[in-house]
Amino acid sequence: MFRIVNQPICTESLREQVLDPASGGFVSFEGWVRNHHEGKEVKALEYESYELLANQEGARILKEAVEKFDLKSAVCEHRVGYLEIGGMAVCVMVSAAHREEAFTACSYIIDEVKARVPVWKKEYYLDGPSEWVGCHRCAEKGHRH
Repeated sequence: MFRIVNQPICTESLREQVLDPASGGFVSFEGWVRNHHEGKEVKALEYESYELLANQEGARILKEAVEKFDLKSAVCEHRVGYLEIGGMAVCVMVSAAHREEAFTACSYIIDEVKARVPVWKKEYYLDGPSEWVGCHRCAEKGHRH
């Protein structure tokens, strides 16, 4: 299951979804808002998404990972909206019969989500201006918060 959410991510709920008695390996990844990027001090982030397409592509990525790495289960949630430093932006959890597949699959999922899912990030800096990161179309349109 992949979901775009606008509330804090509940890791306990996600973990319950991947618990499986046939699994010997469980791996999770949490992506948090950090206080710096490319030499600039960051005070917050804002994420936007094309939710319908994001959920479809995210589900496709999870299905690929389950098949490719023989996972028992995989889930991912990505947060949208305004997030303060330390806030969780994304969470991936997988379970598999063996740890190697679980580690590899978790890494594969987060890499593919970042590359393929339509989620855009705006950084708010301590020194004033903000900017969209990796979203040239957003910056060209003068998108504002």
